[in-house]
Amino acid sequence: MKKAIINSRVFIAGKFVDGLIILTRDGTISSVQKEIPADTFLIDLNGNYIAPGFIDIQINGGEKIYFSHSPTEEALHDICDASLNYGTTHTLPCLISSPKEKILEAIEVVRSFMQKHNKGVLGMHVEGPFINPEKRGAHNKDIIRKPGNAELAEIIRYGKDVIKVMTLAPEQFSDEQISMLQDAGIVLSAGHSTMSYKQAQYYFDKGIHLVTHLYNAMTQMGHREPGTVGAVFDNDKVYAPIILDGAHCDYAAARIAYKIKKDKLFLISDAVFLGRKVKELECVLLNATLTDGFYRNKEGSLAGAAISMVEAVQHAINHVDISLEEAIAMATINVARAIEMENVLGKIEKGYPATFVHFDKNFNNPETLIA
Repeated sequence: MKKAIINSRVFIAGKFVDGLIILTRDGTISSVQKEIPADTFLIDLNGNYIAPGFIDIQINGGEKIYFSHSPTEEALHDICDASLNYGTTHTLPCLISSPKEKILEAIEVVRSFMQKHNKGVLGMHVEGPFINPEKRGAHNKDIIRKPGNAELAEIIRYGKDVIKVMTLAPEQFSDEQISMLQDAGIVLSAGHSTMSYKQAQYYFDKGIHLVTHLYNAMTQMGHREPGTVGAVFDNDKVYAPIILDGAHCDYAAARIAYKIKKDKLFLISDAVFLGRKVKELECVLLNATLTDGFYRNKEGSLAGAAISMVEAVQHAINHVDISLEEAIAMATINVARAIEMENVLGKIEKGYPATFVHFDKNFNNPETLIA
C-alpha cells in the first residue's frame, strides 16, 4: 500500500524541514517530495517532528529476557518489541563474554531470526570474551580468555554474516588475528582494554575506528599518558559511543567529549533491560541488581545500563546542552556511519527503511512509526 506521511517537520541532512511529504511503499521510503499523489493512504502527524528510527548497537535485553543468558528467538522478540516502545527500530543484540559454544549458539539464533522476521535486527554485537581482564568491568573473569587462531576461525566461519560488531582488547591479539576479523567484514571496536595512547593509535591506524563505551573500561586521559581516551580525542577517524545515564560518565565529561568529537560521538543504551521492570539478574555470565535506577553487580560496579535510546536523547538535550537536531543525529546517522551502514540506514531518503520516530518540538512523547 502506498502511504504518505503529511503535516510534519522532516529530519533531512541534519535539519528539520517543513512542507515535505514522505511517501512509503512496502516498508521502504519511495520518495520525499512536496506533493501528495492520488490514491495514497494519509498519515497526518499534526505538526509533529519526524526522524529516522533510532539505532541501538549495544542492547543486552528487552523488558524481560537477558539475551546473553538466554540467546533465543523469544529474547530477540523481547528486544525488538521493547525497543519499539522507546523509539528504536534497529538493534544489534549484544552477547557479553561467553564460552565458544554459547557464541556459536547465539549466532545461529540471530541468523534464523533475521531470515524469518523483518524486525530491525541488523546482526549481533559480540562484546568479549577476548578482552583484557584488568578492564573486564562486570564480565565474568573466568570466561575471559586470549584468542586462539582456531577459535577465531570457527567464530568467523559461523558468524561472519551475522556478527556486525565485535568488542575486543586489541593488545590481546596478534596483527594476523586482527586482520582475520577485518577480512571477514566484522567491524572491530576497541574496548575493555588497557591500551596506552601509543598502542591505541597503532590499532586505529590498522583500521579500528570504533571504541566501546567512551570513558568506561579503558585507560583514562592523563597529562603524561593520554591513554585510550586521549587517543580517541586526538583521532578524528574514531567513532565513540557514550552511555548518557549520569552514572557511566559525568555529564560534564560528556560535554567535553561532544566538543571534541562532534559527529563522531553517538548514543547507545547498553541496557541490561529496558523499562526497569526486571529488578535483579543472577546468571553465570552476569549478576546485576537495580539500585537507585542503575544496575550494579555484587562488587558494586556498574553492570550495564537501565536507559533507553529515548532517555539517552533526552539526556543529551537536557544535560549535555546538545541541540535537538544533533541529538537526533547521535541516535541515527552517526550510529549508521560508525557501523558502516550509512548507505542503507539512518536517513529519511528514497530506498531507506520506512521506520521512524515522531515527537513534538520539545521531544515529548516520542512514538515509533512503521509505515
